[in-house]
Amino acid sequence: MEGRLKNKVVIITGASSGIGEATALWLAEHGARVVLGARGTNRLEALAARITDSGGEAVYASTDVRKREDLDRLVALACERYGQLDVLVSNAGVMPISPLDDLRVADWEDMIDVNIKGVLYGIAAALPVFRKQGFGHFVNTASTAGHKTVPNQSVYSGTKFAVRAISEGLRQEAGDKLRVTVISPGIVQTNFTEGVTDPGLKEQLTVIRDRLAMAPDAVARAIAYAIEQPDEIDVNEIVIRPTAQV
Repeated sequence: MEGRLKNKVVIITGASSGIGEATALWLAEHGARVVLGARGTNRLEALAARITDSGGEAVYASTDVRKREDLDRLVALACERYGQLDVLVSNAGVMPISPLDDLRVADWEDMIDVNIKGVLYGIAAALPVFRKQGFGHFVNTASTAGHKTVPNQSVYSGTKFAVRAISEGLRQEAGDKLRVTVISPGIVQTNFTEGVTDPGLKEQLTVIRDRLAMAPDAVARAIAYAIEQPDEIDVNEIVIRPTAQV
């Protein structure tokens, strides 16, 4: 598979930290041209500079996946700069979990808007480009919570079950020219606890993360594995978690 990432044009949402940042660095190191999207432009600028200073290629744009026009602009940036788009990694996500009894409806809406609508807006932006090109690859980040739910995670799990369902439907509709992959990570050493608005759960999750979590690089390598397969090979789903995670 050596060299199969070289010159691939890859959009990554949620690229400013965690899995997105690690994926951008890994892919760029192996020759991909990365197009970075996230809300925080300062971190994006620093990441793009880090990549280009190391001899890689990267551009970026402030991107809020809750806004369809932002995904349209990000896809347009990739096509204008590099003339094509090979892969869209829809990685942006939020996880403000809480008991349903807390009625944190704003958090529910945020998870739906980012985790589900963000993926759908990415599909809407990239699918016409992929159809016109005759090739393309969607990589959608779900979660092990999209396979099994537990108390306090029902809404978050619901969004990740939805990502898996949407991705599988897309795979079946895609035909033999496009590829669709779902990445379902377990606990990852990222800043995901920052968005948890329930203080007790935030502390609990932080303890679990610090005890069990795997490095974001592990997920980045899984994403790279799916991308670097031959064009006629579709890696449909990768579930990756720490060995210590039940």
